[in-house]
Amino acid sequence: MTNLTKLFSFLALLTITISCKSDPKQDDKKQPNIIVVITDDQGYGDVAHNGNTIIKTPTIDSFAKQGVSLTNYHVATTCAPTRAGLLTGRNCNRNGVWHTIMGASMLNREEVTIADVLKENGYKTGMFGKWHLGDNHPFTPQERGFDETFYHGGGGVGQTPDYWNNDYFDDTYHRNGKPEKVEGYCTDVWFDEAIKFIEAKKNDPFLCYLSLNAPHSPFNVPQKYYDLYKDEESLLETQKRFYGMITNVDDNFSRLLNKLDALEIAENTIVIFTTDNGTSNGYHVDKNTGDVHGYNAGMRGTKASEYEGGHRVPFIIRWPNGKLEGGKSLSDLVSHVDLLPTLTSLAGIDYTSEKVMDGTDVSAYLTGESKLKERYLVVDTQRISWPEKGKNSCVMQGDWRLIKGNELYNLVEDPGQTKNLAEEYPERVADMNAFYETWWESVIKETKYSTIDLGVDEEEVITCHDARTVDYYPPWNQRMIRVGNPMKPAPFFVNFVNPGTYTFKLRRWPAESGVSLGAEIPDEIPETATTDPRVRGKAMTFKKAFVKIGDQEVSVDVNNATQSADIELELEQGKTELLAWFELESGELTNAFYINVEKHSKQ
Repeated sequence: MTNLTKLFSFLALLTITISCKSDPKQDDKKQPNIIVVITDDQGYGDVAHNGNTIIKTPTIDSFAKQGVSLTNYHVATTCAPTRAGLLTGRNCNRNGVWHTIMGASMLNREEVTIADVLKENGYKTGMFGKWHLGDNHPFTPQERGFDETFYHGGGGVGQTPDYWNNDYFDDTYHRNGKPEKVEGYCTDVWFDEAIKFIEAKKNDPFLCYLSLNAPHSPFNVPQKYYDLYKDEESLLETQKRFYGMITNVDDNFSRLLNKLDALEIAENTIVIFTTDNGTSNGYHVDKNTGDVHGYNAGMRGTKASEYEGGHRVPFIIRWPNGKLEGGKSLSDLVSHVDLLPTLTSLAGIDYTSEKVMDGTDVSAYLTGESKLKERYLVVDTQRISWPEKGKNSCVMQGDWRLIKGNELYNLVEDPGQTKNLAEEYPERVADMNAFYETWWESVIKETKYSTIDLGVDEEEVITCHDARTVDYYPPWNQRMIRVGNPMKPAPFFVNFVNPGTYTFKLRRWPAESGVSLGAEIPDEIPETATTDPRVRGKAMTFKKAFVKIGDQEVSVDVNNATQSADIELELEQGKTELLAWFELESGELTNAFYINVEKHSKQ
């Protein structure tokens, strides 16, 4: 080999070596990973860095020093409405999720989620924990933009659509829609799954939506976390568990952040920690004695309230490569509906919604490049079968709050919302009401019920959790199922995607329980210091079963020794109403609690 040949060979090898090495500048240009951690029912005052002197949240507190905190950040006042708004950028009354039950917690099929947008732009997407936006087609998370999912049913572990007898420990959850039993405490499991996903996708831009059910009730917690608070005399017993659940979240959040460091991807990963509504159990005032238990950061109201404590929650965002100033607090008005436009902007994705957006891109505000324009925002608490204008409404403008159209508060002077200033500022009240009028007119034009698709799979399950009740709540958790009070029959809005023969199996107990229609479940489990009790399953005796679909109504006599009453119908394709109910031996009627719908295969 000549010297000239050797030189060319060396230069070629050097070129290859250089090209294979990672270029820090190129890494900076890579789209950021995105992790959203959202807890359930944890309020603004349920972290130490917001002034709570009892709760132990060292990781979240340290994280606040590394990222930007939004101190005037607002969500919906309950679980599913917040998640619907966060994922779509649109108020919950627009997108079909103005409640947590009654068929009003299913995200309208036409809605576009942030997972849809990021997936279309090359992101790998995963969702772990609490979905609460529909358990049937086409509402499941794997149908809404998420590649990989592992989640419980309904709005919480132990709710009616969840796998029978789940209680936070060693439960059965759904992986991409299929049941899978796991060992461990639920919050630990969700973080385990998220970390596995992150490890597998670390070389691609990814979205990890880690939506926790803790610290939502039931307040079941590992012993060691209860023990951290068991001697706190100022806390109620359930609050000790509630705080323990939050500290468990904090420990798991530490595991997640440490994994990002170990994988050397922390610098280019956007991490958000937030919650879904005001505290459910972190603050309690005894009506008789006036004694205060817990902490609410001086705010009025808790979960489901239109007052500040119902919807102002923690929000912290960290992204080292994004030049977010660590430890900075921003006080302009920001909302959960801002996340989709903001995160797509931070990811360099040009996205324009075809629908009206309530959210706006606040990325330049986060990075300190510009201030926010003055804006109005609305939150409300509906929790009824159809949204009502003005119901429990709050119009926000900066630090001003207009409650129900006639209570005006300034949070700078009156953070506890005790002094109504409406008579002193009639022009401001008029302006805020005028905005609400325009906003409501826009919203209600889009409001509609969601419709469940049937016939997609060979067998599907619908539960009374999603029946369209009007003036009463259905049995939305398994404790209510066990108590066995009759439920007034109510319809499901369904769409049969294929014509053909269907069998409807009306059940008192879910199929996985293996319990017959007329049997009781005697296995009571007493309350402990760390867990709620499991009550006895009351027996109900049925005489007849009925199914009504459109104009067809069919009934059969019930054999209470079997697990279901089965009715077969030949059905056309299309949308309709489905009613499925029993007549008890007493003559009283009750909705079927569970209905398995089987589509017969063509021979």
